[in-house]
Amino acid sequence: MSAIVLLVLGLGAMAAGYFLYSRFIAEKIYRLDPDYKTPAHEFEDGVDYVPTNRFVLWGHHFTSVAGAAPIVGPAIAVIWGWLPAFLWVVLGTIFFAGVHDSGAIWASVRNKAKSVGALTGDVVGKRARSIFMIVIFLVLLMVNAVFAVVIAGLMMNFSSAVVPVWGAILVALIIGQLIYRRLLSLPMVSIIGVISLYALIGIGPSVPIQMPAEVAGLSGNAVWILILFGYAAIASLLPVWVLLQPRDYINGLQLFIGLIVLYGAILLMNPTLVAPAFNDNVPPGTPSLLPLLFVTIACGAISGFHGLVSSGTTSKQLNKETDARFVGYFGAIGEGMLALAAILAATAGFATFADWQAMYTAFGQGGVNAFVEGGAFIIHNGIGLPEATAATLLTVMAALFAGTTMDTGLRLQRYIFQEWGEIYNQQWMKKSAPATLLAVGSCLLLAFGAGGADGSGGLIIWPLFGTTNQLLAGLTLLVITVMLVRLKRPMVYTLVPLCFLLVMTIAALLIQLRSFFEQGNYFLLVLDIVVLIAAILVAMECASALKRSRAEALESRE
Repeated sequence: MSAIVLLVLGLGAMAAGYFLYSRFIAEKIYRLDPDYKTPAHEFEDGVDYVPTNRFVLWGHHFTSVAGAAPIVGPAIAVIWGWLPAFLWVVLGTIFFAGVHDSGAIWASVRNKAKSVGALTGDVVGKRARSIFMIVIFLVLLMVNAVFAVVIAGLMMNFSSAVVPVWGAILVALIIGQLIYRRLLSLPMVSIIGVISLYALIGIGPSVPIQMPAEVAGLSGNAVWILILFGYAAIASLLPVWVLLQPRDYINGLQLFIGLIVLYGAILLMNPTLVAPAFNDNVPPGTPSLLPLLFVTIACGAISGFHGLVSSGTTSKQLNKETDARFVGYFGAIGEGMLALAAILAATAGFATFADWQAMYTAFGQGGVNAFVEGGAFIIHNGIGLPEATAATLLTVMAALFAGTTMDTGLRLQRYIFQEWGEIYNQQWMKKSAPATLLAVGSCLLLAFGAGGADGSGGLIIWPLFGTTNQLLAGLTLLVITVMLVRLKRPMVYTLVPLCFLLVMTIAALLIQLRSFFEQGNYFLLVLDIVVLIAAILVAMECASALKRSRAEALESRE
């Protein structure tokens, strides 16, 4: 089957989802009001609360939620075949992710830009808030610790990517000044930024930087991890307009250009999907498609991490409430497009079925490597770009997105500690510097405490990321659903995704529980039990909160 067919069907469905379904959700369900005074204006401080152009804010939101996950998840999930992954990405983006992301922004904006964790206490109850805050902390811990490992690994394996990855930070600092001080128009700034990024990608292979295998008793990988957390700590304390916004905005433009290049190469090459639609000959040890597909592909279909970004940083920068549709729903569409590209690269980017099988020798194989190698193969054969250059382009794209997610993730983790300081009346924890140190310290404790001198401890608990992340998405949908019930608005559009996610998450946790027990992995077994208990408690809170809210709504009508 031609990859062009999937490309056209996928992009066409997502376009229809944005122009039709998102408009219905925004106008009839969330009822976004252009005249509502957003927290960005109400609490403007020039640091976290900054009214922002919707295109710039879309860039921040999109690149923060995208990261490496919409590449890794789909590129692993095609081991079951391309059709299940394709359907979940397309339908999940339209009916799940877009509704979830834009809804999280709306819910936060309507509640003084509170994070979805803190908001749970007001909307659902204190018990739900306690569960939510623990789940949020675990997700952020996993994301920050693992993405540091991913970026460090990319820079160790692709020395040509080091200059573009770090040079992008300098470009972002300059772009931030140009935008914030209105020295140049946004289109001109965009052109300058994109040209600078691609110039760095061109320079990268000529100036490779290789970290020594060992530095002061630490592996090169561990040194990169320490440098990354040092940078992320500084970035999380800077005003959002200095680095976070411009870096995310330029990276967003860079991604779309990368997608245009990859999609254009597919149109010119017309590659064949060498992977089967359904793979009946999966490697030994591969778990069942149901329910694991729905937690393996999180980002790219629906992800709880998006709710943290939506209610953590995005809601504090929203200029008009109606911008939530473009920023949130279209941000989900952008990630769906990236996930679709990952599926195509990982299934049509190999010369033969045997080559594809060689990549997917076990569950968990593929991922970024399949995306980079498959995508480089397609770009080389489609438009003639050397495979090494194409591989550098895709590697930098993956590393930059993982980096922007890590930037936002650490800032969000700082917010969590500050909110705990507010909840438990710990004045010192409310301050940015101590909260940042706690955030970095907890990540490093996991990275080096569990992973040893290599710093790869985040990978140990990564198998639980999918289930924990989807549980978080269910919690966010719960908050939105309860708000809709109280406002006497239709709740089916959020309740159906909520119930679906809870069922699939609990089923996946039970399957993983057995797997961890059989493997003798008691550390993950205990963590799995903790998350499973949280999922059951969440389901109970769902039923209780919805029942209570419906009763209150009925009483108010009488």
